[in-house]
Amino acid sequence: MTTKILSKYVFQESDLFLDVPDKKYVLRVRDLEDVNKPREKMIQSGPDTLSLAELLAVILNVGTKKEEVMQMASRILKEYGDKNIANQTDPTVLAQDLDIPIGKACQIVATFTLGKKFFKSNGSGSITIRSAKDAFDYLKDMRDLPKEHLRGLYLNSRYQLIRDEVISIGSLTSNVVHPREVFKPALDYSAVAVILAHNHPSGSPKPSTADIEITAQLVKAGKILGVEVLDHIIIAKNKFSSVPANYHD
Repeated sequence: MTTKILSKYVFQESDLFLDVPDKKYVLRVRDLEDVNKPREKMIQSGPDTLSLAELLAVILNVGTKKEEVMQMASRILKEYGDKNIANQTDPTVLAQDLDIPIGKACQIVATFTLGKKFFKSNGSGSITIRSAKDAFDYLKDMRDLPKEHLRGLYLNSRYQLIRDEVISIGSLTSNVVHPREVFKPALDYSAVAVILAHNHPSGSPKPSTADIEITAQLVKAGKILGVEVLDHIIIAKNKFSSVPANYHD
């Protein structure tokens, strides 16, 4: 009876569990019809028909004893964000942040790095960010993240994006956000300016006292290092605001 129900089940990203009276079963890829399995779906219909979670599941191949591969892929994208994960280059950080095996983290980092190398070798155009609105449009994927993420958009003298870095995950405090973590990528990639951004899962774009204090500290540090902090924006659901800082101290 159970097998018959599962074989007719059409998979959607949000449907990771099947509810049965007094029991909850994790829906596994092998329980799906072939037409709904990510790998078979790619072979039959092409990669463009797969969702981001299904594409990531193909890369990961299998899950772990505690987490099925589709469940893992959906959770990773939800908790980290698709642009965040695409720009994370340290598999040890990724493994720790997401509580996944280091081998899985290496697979993810290698995949996105390979894509970027092809992107650059094909001479694709760069992204230009000249305003807070440009930054918000680029970072819209942060709106629905369940945790606070601090991102740094590192720019050259023509305001072209040369590095997108996840600086920290978790509530922003002076203990977590240190100037060396913010400005190291700027020095590594010879950026002349940075736009900082973090999300408020609460939905309010209003900066906290800590946001203001940290921004002022980073502006001063940037002046010493010769890297201008152009802005620090807070991203909420459909709004954004700039964190005020005294630029004249």
